[in-house]
Amino acid sequence: MSLPHSLEEELPTVNDSFLRFGASHGILSAEKALVHVPSVIDASTKDEADLGVSPKGASRTLSNFESKCLRWMNGVELLDDALRNKRFLPTGCEGIDTLLGGGLREGQLTEIVGPSSSGKTQFCLYVASNVAVKLCGSIVFLDTSNSFSPTRIASIVNQICGPAVKEGQERRIKNIMSSIHCQSVFDIFSLQDALHELDNTLNMQTIREGTKICMLVVDSVSSLITPILGSKSSQGRSLMVSVGYLMKQLADEWNLSVLVTNHMVSGGGTSKPALGESWKCIPHVRLQLSRCPGSSICNVSVLKHTSMACNRSVDFEIPN
Repeated sequence: MSLPHSLEEELPTVNDSFLRFGASHGILSAEKALVHVPSVIDASTKDEADLGVSPKGASRTLSNFESKCLRWMNGVELLDDALRNKRFLPTGCEGIDTLLGGGLREGQLTEIVGPSSSGKTQFCLYVASNVAVKLCGSIVFLDTSNSFSPTRIASIVNQICGPAVKEGQERRIKNIMSSIHCQSVFDIFSLQDALHELDNTLNMQTIREGTKICMLVVDSVSSLITPILGSKSSQGRSLMVSVGYLMKQLADEWNLSVLVTNHMVSGGGTSKPALGESWKCIPHVRLQLSRCPGSSICNVSVLKHTSMACNRSVDFEIPN
């Protein structure tokens, strides 16, 4: 959490004098301010004018910083939070829900990896449709490759819900599809902006009544990150990790189930998920999707899971 001037609007006690005081002592983040500012002020023999900051004003600023930081939680509190606030969202594929102990968990980032044409986008569309049909909440779908299909969503909804008279069917589709919000993002910076905008929306959601956002889908995250990893600069890797942890923070803080897709790359005669070892620690759950050419039967296997055994798999079919 840095100390940019924009914080002045959010926290009025962050003024130029505090920013200058922090910079003069090498304190450039809110975390460092909480740790070091009190000791710097206590150790100083200068008066307020020479110090450049009011001790009382600095104390108010630190109190505001502290209120913005996530507090420490013990194991009992974490377990209670998981049981009370972190639901399983059903995927609509019974075999996958059984494999994952109930579905996609809120508070977690689930990654779907697979080669081209393995069904990653279709899986995302199907899961989003099913969550909307079951009235679990609203879904935010960030589309990075122009692959989102409202026509396909409508078809899946009709398959899940079954036949209805024309008027009822149109009204049903309209109500369900209104809870799926799609936004196109075509570079890593647009993705960052979209995630920060989502955070602001979720902040407002706690004030206003309305359908709760319960799911974030990014299809695909690798298409935005891969282009910035090719240079010798470390900035690309830093941006990748920053985006990954931002999505995990949104998942945990707002009880979202985050679903992202990633492609496969070849190396050493075998295929492996893209984005490398630095990204490997980001997802809580990593599932590999595969499909035989010309077949509608897919297989999903658990490559990584924070609370269940790996190397388990199940076959499933997404209806055409």
